[in-house]
Amino acid sequence: MSIFLCFLFFFPLFLINFKKLLPSKRKLPPGPTGLPIIGNLHQVGRLLHSSLHKQSLKHGPVMLLRFGVVPVAVISSKEAAKEVLKTHDLETCTRPKMVGTRLFSYNFKDIGFTQYGEDWREMKKLVGIKLFSPKKQKSFRSIREEEGDLLVKKFSNSAQTQTLVDLGKPLFSFTASIIFRLAFGKNFRECDFIDMERVEELVIESETNVGTLAFTDFFPTGLGWLIDRLSGQHSRMNKVFSKLSNFFQHVIDDHLKTEHKQDHSDLISAMLDMINKPTSEGSFKITPDHLKGVMSDVFLAGVNAGVITMIWTMTELTRHPRVMKKLQEEIRATLGSNKERITEEDLEKVHYLKMVIEETFRLHPPAPLLLPRLTMSDITIQGYSIPKNTMIEINTYTIGRDPKCWTSPEEFIPERFLNTSVNYKGQHFELLPFGAGRRSCPGMALGITILELGLLNLLYFFNWSVPDGMTIADIDMEEVGAFNIAKKVPLRLVPTLHISRVNKCI
Repeated sequence: MSIFLCFLFFFPLFLINFKKLLPSKRKLPPGPTGLPIIGNLHQVGRLLHSSLHKQSLKHGPVMLLRFGVVPVAVISSKEAAKEVLKTHDLETCTRPKMVGTRLFSYNFKDIGFTQYGEDWREMKKLVGIKLFSPKKQKSFRSIREEEGDLLVKKFSNSAQTQTLVDLGKPLFSFTASIIFRLAFGKNFRECDFIDMERVEELVIESETNVGTLAFTDFFPTGLGWLIDRLSGQHSRMNKVFSKLSNFFQHVIDDHLKTEHKQDHSDLISAMLDMINKPTSEGSFKITPDHLKGVMSDVFLAGVNAGVITMIWTMTELTRHPRVMKKLQEEIRATLGSNKERITEEDLEKVHYLKMVIEETFRLHPPAPLLLPRLTMSDITIQGYSIPKNTMIEINTYTIGRDPKCWTSPEEFIPERFLNTSVNYKGQHFELLPFGAGRRSCPGMALGITILELGLLNLLYFFNWSVPDGMTIADIDMEEVGAFNIAKKVPLRLVPTLHISRVNKCI
C-alpha cells in the first residue's frame, strides 16, 4: 500500500516534467541540464545571483532553467534586459505569486510584489503623492539634513580619539531614522518601543525570508508544502512575519493614540485617514492590509539598500586610495574648507561623487536580481521564445560585469562615467540598480538623496584609514544576503577629523 501511495504522489510530477522534456517547435533559450522533478535547483548555491552569473557565462545571456516545475528565464545582457523592460514591459510587468512575497506583502496589498492591475496603479499613485512627490521631498529636506548632522556627531566622538568604528551601525541608524520620520512620522529616539539594534535585526531577517526560495513555490501536489514544513522554512518565515507585523501595529497604534496633527504629512497618517473616511469615488478602497503592505515595502526596500550601497562605496574607496584622495580633494575644494554643515544644495556640486556612486551600483547593485517578473503572454527575447507564465530574473550583477558594455569590468574606475550619458535612472539598460519600466523603484529620488547626503558627510568631515596591523589587501569582499546583497564582514575603519574641523569639534 505504501508503494502504491508513493506512486500516486509522485506520478503527476514525473508526468509534468516528461511533457516539458518533449521536443518543442519553439526555439527555447539554452540552459543547463536539469534533473527530474527538481529541475535546476541542485545547481543553485548560497548566492542565487552568483550561481546564475556562472551559468550564464556557459549558456549565454538568455537562459532557461527550471526550478521544480516552474520555468525561469534568466536575462544577463543589456540588449535582452531592454527587450524585457522596454519592448515587452507591458507583457512582463506582473509579479509571480510566491509564498514569501504573499506573506510579507499582506496578500499582495503593497506596490513591489503585487500583480499588475488597477490596485497596483492606485497604490503607486497614492504613495507617489504622499511620500515621493517633488513637493514632499522638498518639505522633508530639513529632516534629512538634521539626521546628517547627527551622523557627523556620532563619528566625531570616535574621531577625536581615533577609535575603530563599525560603519554599518551609524549608517543604518541614519537611513532608518530618515525613513521612519518621513514615512512613519516617528522619531525613533522618542519611541520607547523602537530599539534600533532590534530593528536592524528585523530588517535583515525579513529580507532574508522574502528572498529565500520556498519549495512550495516550485513543487505541486503538496510536496513543496511538506518540505518547507519539515525543513523549518515555513516556521521561520511566519515567526519573522509575526514580529514584523507586531512592530507595524505598534507604530499604527501610536499614531491613533497620540492623535497626530491633521496635515497628514506622513504616509501612515494619510492612509489611516483614507481608511477611516473612505470616499465614494471609484471601486478601490484602502484597507489596513494596504497600509501594512506599503509599510513593509518602505521598511524593507527603503532602509537597507541605501546602507548596503554606502558600505560598498566606502569599502571600494578604502581599497582604492587614488579614488578616495581625488574625491575628497574635489569635495573640499568645491565646498570650501570651513563648512560647518552639509546641505542638500551641496549635492549638485560634487560631480565625481556621483560617478563613484554609479560605479558602486555597477559592481555592487544592492539587489543584483531585480524583483522577478512573470510573462503574461508568449514573447520573444533575442530570438528565443519565452512562454507565458515564465518567471523572469534579470541579473544586473552579470550585466554590470559584461565586457561588451564595460572596459576592464572587474576594476573600480569611476572615471568611466565621465562624458557619458549612462546613468542609473532606468533609461540605460547596462546600469539598472532601480530597475526600469512600469515596475521601477518609485523611491529612487529619495534613495539617491539619502545615499549622497550620507556619503558627503562622511567624506567631507573625516579622513578614513584601516586599523593598525591591517592593509587594504586584507579587506574581505565576501557577500551575504538573499534579497539585498551586503558585505558579509562589517567594514571597520578609523576616522580622523578633517584638519579644518578639529578646533570646532573638540
